[in-house]
Amino acid sequence: MTTQTAVTLTGVTKKYGAVQAVAGVDLTIRAGEVVALLGPNGAGKSTTIEMLLGLVRPDQGSVQVYGGTPTDAIGAGQVGVMLQSGGIIEDAKVGELINLVAGLHKNPMPVGEALDRAGIADLADRKMKGLSGGQKQRVRFAMAIIPQPDLIVLDEPTTGMDVESRRDFWASMHAETARGRTVLFATHYLEEADAYADRVVLMRHGKVVADGTAAQIKASVSGRRIRATVPGADLAMLASLPGVRNVETRGDVVLLQCADSDDTLRYLLTNTSAHDIEVTSADLEDAVLAISAEQESAA
Repeated sequence: MTTQTAVTLTGVTKKYGAVQAVAGVDLTIRAGEVVALLGPNGAGKSTTIEMLLGLVRPDQGSVQVYGGTPTDAIGAGQVGVMLQSGGIIEDAKVGELINLVAGLHKNPMPVGEALDRAGIADLADRKMKGLSGGQKQRVRFAMAIIPQPDLIVLDEPTTGMDVESRRDFWASMHAETARGRTVLFATHYLEEADAYADRVVLMRHGKVVADGTAAQIKASVSGRRIRATVPGADLAMLASLPGVRNVETRGDVVLLQCADSDDTLRYLLTNTSAHDIEVTSADLEDAVLAISAEQESAA
C-alpha cells in the first residue's frame, strides 16, 4: 500500500451552463482514511467524485490522485470505483462479469476471492438480470476491489440494500479498510457516515462547509432534540419559540431540534398536554441540518 497522500483537490470548480456545480473545493484525503462525503442533492458530491475519477475535467483548479492524474492512477489499478448505476451487462452471469473485469487489470485478485469478499460466491452462476438491487450493488463492489486498489470510491453504495444487506456490506468494507485501503464514500444514510467514517466532509452549494470527525461535527452544534407526544400541538407556535430550529410531526409525536431546549421544555410542560418527553443530544443528522440552516441563513 502506498503511504503518500491519496487525494488532493485544490481550488476545483465546475460549471454546467448557469449552474455552479462545484464552487472552489479544497480537499486532501490521507492514505488509509475512510471519508464520508455528505450533502443534499445538488450539493456537488457526484460532480466532485466524477472529477476525482477523471470522468469530468474541472474548469479551474487541480485534482491529484497519489501524486498523479486521476487517469494515471486508474490506469495503474490504484483506484476502484463503485457507482450507483452502470457497469452491468444484464445477460452476463455474475462470475463471467467479474472475470471480464479482472481481465482489464494488470494485477487483479483471483475472481473467486473477489466474489467471496463481496459475499456473492453463491451467485456466480446467476445472470445479472435476475438479481435484486442490493445483490447488484454487491457485484459492483466486487468489480471495485478486483484491481486490488489503494483507493476505493463509492457513490451511494448501499442504495437498494435492506438492513441486513447493508450491515453485511459494511462488514465487508471493514475487512478492506483493515488492509489499509483508503475509502471515499458518498451517502445519504447519515448513520453510515457516523458509524464507519474516520472523517466527515459536508458539501452544500458546491462548497465544503464542514470537515472533521463525526464527533467534531456534532460537537460544533449546540442544542438538543426533544421528542414528545403532544395531542393537538400548535406547530406554528412551537416553530416560533426562541431556539427551535426545526419541527417535525409523526401523528401526535413532535420532534423538535432546539438550540435552547430548556425554554422549549418549559413551554411544553406549562402550555400543552405533552407527555412521554425525551431529550437527547444532537446526532449527526441534527448537526448536518443545523449547519445547513446556518448556511442558508448566511446566503
